[in-house]
Amino acid sequence: MNLPIEYHYIDNEKQLAEVCEQARQVPAVALDTEFIRIRSFYPKLGLIQLFDGQKVSLIDPLAIEDFSPFVALLADQKVVKIFHACSEDLEVFQHRFQQLPQPMIDTQIMANFLNLGTSLGFAKLVEQCCGIALDKGASRTDWLARPLSEQQLQYAAADVWYLLPVYQQLAGKLAESRWQTAVEQECEALLEKCRTEQDSNKAYLDIGNAYQLSPKQLAILQVLAKWRLEEAKKRDLALNFVVKEQSLFQIAKIAPNHTSQLLEFMHPNEVRIHGKKLLWLVEQGLAVAEENYPPAIIRIVDEIGYKHALKAMQQKLKEIAPLDLAPELIASKRQLNQLFKWYRKGQNPEKLPELLKGWRTPFGEAFRNSL
Repeated sequence: MNLPIEYHYIDNEKQLAEVCEQARQVPAVALDTEFIRIRSFYPKLGLIQLFDGQKVSLIDPLAIEDFSPFVALLADQKVVKIFHACSEDLEVFQHRFQQLPQPMIDTQIMANFLNLGTSLGFAKLVEQCCGIALDKGASRTDWLARPLSEQQLQYAAADVWYLLPVYQQLAGKLAESRWQTAVEQECEALLEKCRTEQDSNKAYLDIGNAYQLSPKQLAILQVLAKWRLEEAKKRDLALNFVVKEQSLFQIAKIAPNHTSQLLEFMHPNEVRIHGKKLLWLVEQGLAVAEENYPPAIIRIVDEIGYKHALKAMQQKLKEIAPLDLAPELIASKRQLNQLFKWYRKGQNPEKLPELLKGWRTPFGEAFRNSL
């Protein structure tokens, strides 16, 4: 059984300012968050964990209003912020504080490039590096409830207590490898992705089976999906709790002009709340001039020559993948598809695919030559 971890529960501005000032005196800190996201569009922050190498601080975001000392720590270029599998943590910080942690490094990405396993969970990584089995029993609990139980607090503390020594161990190995720059670029790409706001005019492209619709129907779907995304953000409600995705597809397909048609495939409550608005949006979509219709969506699997091209690129990947790196790290199927589309659509040098950027460029050039 693991010994209890000593932590400090931070629930006022004075304590927060002190721990953040102390954290800014060290070269690296471990960070993590606990949040809930069930019905909401944005994650609801329940706890922030911080370990500066001396002290574990569990920061209560429900009790503190002024987070400026913490925001300053996130922005401090002299302090590296360590995370594990941090894409959702980044989203939390971006939404709550409008500040991403910089510089930042993710131990899951480090483990990927050290060939310890792709997408390795934190508990498995701690077991590999420290020989300690973590209790993950509290991971699916209510982090917005108060008071938090001792089990929850111990679980939260462990996530940063072990993160710093794991990072230090991996950093030593990474410094001896040839993948240091690649790890830094992958971490920067995570930050860049989080900075990029979704274009609501393109939300219709995320609707399943949209490729089955005609350009005229896509014009309706575009209006509907844009409204749903903006409504979800405004009301902080998960997209499908505004209107279900399949309902949007069906509305775009049949272009209803009466709520009775909506009741054939939608819940009466949905129709009661949004029915008139949805019919108005259909009218807006129908009013779009033909020259402004979105282009028909052609699935990549239906593109001429795609299957042959994908096979050629996958064969090339087998030939060029280094022995010390998992092939899927070099090029995922999504990235190969992206390169294929870019190649077919004129090879715009202003919009390079991921495989022709940074550390992947030599591999990407080999794939391009195989097309």
